[in-house]
Amino acid sequence: MELIVALGLIVFKVAFLIALLLLLPLPLTWLERKIAGHIQQRMGPMRVGWHGLLQPVADGIKLLTKEDHIPAEADRFLFKLAPILALAPPFVVFVAIPFGESISVLGAEITLYVSNMNVALLFVFAVIGIEVYGVIFGGWAANSKYAVLGSLRTCAQMISYEIPMGFAVIGVVMLAQSMSLLDIVRAQTDVWNIVYQPVGFFVFFVAGLAEAQRIPFDLSEAEGDLGAGFHTEYSGIRFAFFMVSEYAIVLLVSVLVVILFFGGWNGILIPLPPLLWFVLKVAFFVYVFIWFRFTFPRYRYDQLMAIGWKVLLPLSMANIIITGVLLGAMAAP
Repeated sequence: MELIVALGLIVFKVAFLIALLLLLPLPLTWLERKIAGHIQQRMGPMRVGWHGLLQPVADGIKLLTKEDHIPAEADRFLFKLAPILALAPPFVVFVAIPFGESISVLGAEITLYVSNMNVALLFVFAVIGIEVYGVIFGGWAANSKYAVLGSLRTCAQMISYEIPMGFAVIGVVMLAQSMSLLDIVRAQTDVWNIVYQPVGFFVFFVAGLAEAQRIPFDLSEAEGDLGAGFHTEYSGIRFAFFMVSEYAIVLLVSVLVVILFFGGWNGILIPLPPLLWFVLKVAFFVYVFIWFRFTFPRYRYDQLMAIGWKVLLPLSMANIIITGVLLGAMAAP
């Protein structure tokens, strides 16, 4: 009976996560348009529902009912597979993400995570790297020059920025002496890692912007020169899959920033419930992603590559060396 209850709880957690991530674009698209409107001194969505609250629902209906167009010369199998490959990895990664320690419901302890992996950080980076295959397949299968250029840009961009992103978290792992995300948060009970690892945070966050392909690093789908990049030929629900994937990665990077550098669900000064602390921190960084999009200009492609290899990579390696030296000095008798 205990096994059945445990399995049922896991199924419920997974179903809840999937539902949350699938519905996430609805409020986020509305928020993004509203924030953009206020930054640009205009109203944003106003017509569909009060203050445009139902606009995301209208957009969802439009995408679900829109014609599913496939180019005549496209590779139909890869064309259909690409959106799924782009969408699945961000969803799978959340299996290893903790949202808190545990809560008590009717006398039973329920953990706020699906799985507590001792190599959760390694799992996250390994799985999220698969997402690039969906982008590459989508651009290649469409048999369009714009789409191919967009997918090649994405491949080069992700390779360039995943390396410093991985190096940026090594300092955090050295401080926590663990790759478990739970252990990393517990190690920040007194002092958050942002105090010890400001350089690591800077590198991780900038690389996260590039990983999510958000302005100023959205060269893979630059409207001015590539139309829409790798998903130029996609329409309807398949286009929606790519958009849901983008928002899922934005949420994932925000969650990882909070867990790795800002104490996770550990609060400060104000006595709020741990889960509320976690949600507020994640919401702040999601807002920062949106704010950046409507504040900074897009880099040129050569600048994008130069920042990754000539700035972020040396900074992340220097951060590892300095952290190791300081930890060695503190451990010395």
